[in-house]
Amino acid sequence: MIRTARADDISVIHAMIRELAAYEKVPDEARASEEQLREALFGERPAAFAHVAEDAGGEVVGFALWFLNFSTWRGVHGIYLEDLYVRPEARGGGHGKALLTELARICVQRGYERLEWSVLNWNQPSIDFYRALGARPQDEWTVYRLTDEALAGLGG
Repeated sequence: MIRTARADDISVIHAMIRELAAYEKVPDEARASEEQLREALFGERPAAFAHVAEDAGGEVVGFALWFLNFSTWRGVHGIYLEDLYVRPEARGGGHGKALLTELARICVQRGYERLEWSVLNWNQPSIDFYRALGARPQDEWTVYRLTDEALAGLGG
């Protein structure tokens, strides 16, 4: 079952974010607190949105955290999927596909023309999964990021 995340899901979402960071080999980079997530998802002006996947017993076993982007070329919003994670013991049960299907449904329903995300080049199981759904890599683009000292130096 896929449903919109609720405030009482914050602890489990936070735990899964930390699990995802460990899987991606950067556990120390997941620094967001539960309060920061609560504010981002459920504050006065939410900056992000989340859906959770529940197993047959009602336990949350996966999540998708996303926000809106905008295409100047298409003139409409799209969804940028920041994180998609399903706990290892629940993988293969269709939860990841169900989460992506829900985001695609939102795009179609709202007239958004893109659903985008990034995947680590070494994460072949995820790459294979996404390709099987019809997603295609945007190989001609390279993601750039400013953080920490570089961001402070440029913006300070």
